Amino acid sequence: MSQHFSYELPFGAALRDRSRARFRLWAPAQQRVDLAIEGAAPQPMTAASGWFEADIDCAPGVRYRFQLQDGRRVPDPASRFQPDDVHGPSAVVDPRAYQWRHGRWSGRPWEETVIYELHAGVCGGYDGVAARLPQLVELGVTALELMPIGEFSGARNWGYDGVLPYAPESTYGAPERLKALVDAAHGHGLMMFLDVVYNHFGPDGNFLPLYAPQFFREDVQTPWGAAIDFRHREVRDFFIHNALYWLLEYRFDGLRFDAVHAIHDDSFMDELAATVRGRVEAGRHVHLMLENEHNEACRLERAGRSGFDAQWNDDAHNAAHVLLTGETEGYYRHYADAPAARLARCLAEGFAYQGETPAGDCPAASADPNPGKRGSRSAHLPPTAFIFFLQNHDQVGNRALGGRLITLVAPPALRAAAALQLLCPYIPLLFMGEEWGSRTPFLYFTDFRDRLAASVREGRRREFARFKAFADPARRSAIPDPNSGETFCRSMPDEPGDDHWREFYRQLLRLRARHLTPRLRGAAAMGAAPLGQAGVTAAWRLGDGAVLRIAANFGAHGLRLTAAPEPLLFESQPGAASAAAAGELPGFASCVWLDARS
Repeated sequence: MSQHFSYELPFGAALRDRSRARFRLWAPAQQRVDLAIEGAAPQPMTAASGWFEADIDCAPGVRYRFQLQDGRRVPDPASRFQPDDVHGPSAVVDPRAYQWRHGRWSGRPWEETVIYELHAGVCGGYDGVAARLPQLVELGVTALELMPIGEFSGARNWGYDGVLPYAPESTYGAPERLKALVDAAHGHGLMMFLDVVYNHFGPDGNFLPLYAPQFFREDVQTPWGAAIDFRHREVRDFFIHNALYWLLEYRFDGLRFDAVHAIHDDSFMDELAATVRGRVEAGRHVHLMLENEHNEACRLERAGRSGFDAQWNDDAHNAAHVLLTGETEGYYRHYADAPAARLARCLAEGFAYQGETPAGDCPAASADPNPGKRGSRSAHLPPTAFIFFLQNHDQVGNRALGGRLITLVAPPALRAAAALQLLCPYIPLLFMGEEWGSRTPFLYFTDFRDRLAASVREGRRREFARFKAFADPARRSAIPDPNSGETFCRSMPDEPGDDHWREFYRQLLRLRARHLTPRLRGAAAMGAAPLGQAGVTAAWRLGDGAVLRIAANFGAHGLRLTAAPEPLLFESQPGAASAAAAGELPGFASCVWLDARS
């Protein structure tokens, strides 16, 4: 039986029935706003306390804009569809037109989560992503996470320059195609997550300052411009309704909130999470994830009730990356002093930094805008409160040439790291192409024009001037132009190639699903320690009392191992477990033991 879903917004265009719609806009800086329907004369909107409203005869598909008092016409900030990009008119959408085939889907428990992050644009839009779903299920993935899809300027963008957060990017397909993708994923038993950006708007197509400058603070700046002012009820509601819209109308199973450390209001995210928990239908599994450089454990203490399920663990990634590559520039300098010890602390306690000043920081030398203490105590949180990745869009795309780990690290070392990542109790995240050993770069790409295009291109190159490899201006000039169509095309993942890599990841995820996932609820760390300077050992007591132990060596030379427990669950290279039993863990090797006898 098909079902229909709609989330009624208190602003934007809302159909009353098939022939009439209400339009509503918050424009406190305007004395007058007219509704400009394509092909018709502008109609005055009724004003009340900064809001403007009109109720007119209107059918789905009608295109409209709001005309300001100076005559300028702007799209609806809550547009549900922008068929002609951010400077064009918005389109009235009937959210109930799509018939859901799997409307009774209720999601999956958090402990079952294995995330696969991808960019819809480089994968052929919403339909192209849908075509990949059977492969992901066969691999062992349980959740697909889309990078941001809010309408952005031009035909291509990472997604983090969106300006109309209610409108799914039109170059990827119409809203019905996005709903069809979510519906198809549910039919395959896959959760669908969406990355949302509530900390800034992109640099082109954001008209809010013209009619609602109260959206932004004059006293606080972020790396992307003036901070959003969440002290206003209207601003808070704009984003809270956005979260509910994606979860209730588009039926996403969870949201990942980008860079919440750039949201300068301590209460907003807590209010958002509590509201979502209170509004989602009973019995549905909906998951909320954070990116938060502040490492605030308090945000994760009420998971599943009124808080957040997990945080992307940059500390774990950064420490592992230093161990694998030896890189120590940029934010990796904070982990260069003792990467094995910092990774071990992540495995045992969650965050590497829990109130300390990051290594390498000092007021005179730090490149950070706010050097100082970072993080809070996190040892009391369950392992599943942390998402562990070896690669993601940031850590690949923020490299000057978009290089993946497989181009930087010996394959045996990468296999050892993947075994640790996928067979520890953290929630794992894979980045598109990682599972088949893709060597295609993932570059930073945009589609801006004229001065903005030049500014973005030169700004991108200036960012890397402090890195030794790009100190020479000639080398910096070779960094790909984000606005070039070639940069976008080069970022499209190649076709699945190496079956050995795919089988390796498939094997790890089968082991995880069979032996770890049923035991993750109630798991707790027993301890972790560095193994020499290039490895770690860690142990966890799982929910049923079984003990999981992992030893990982990221270096080329063997490391002394005092005891190798039994029974063996996995070894990343043949003979590694036998050598470990004899007292030495070989170079570039991981061993995993699971004792379920207790």
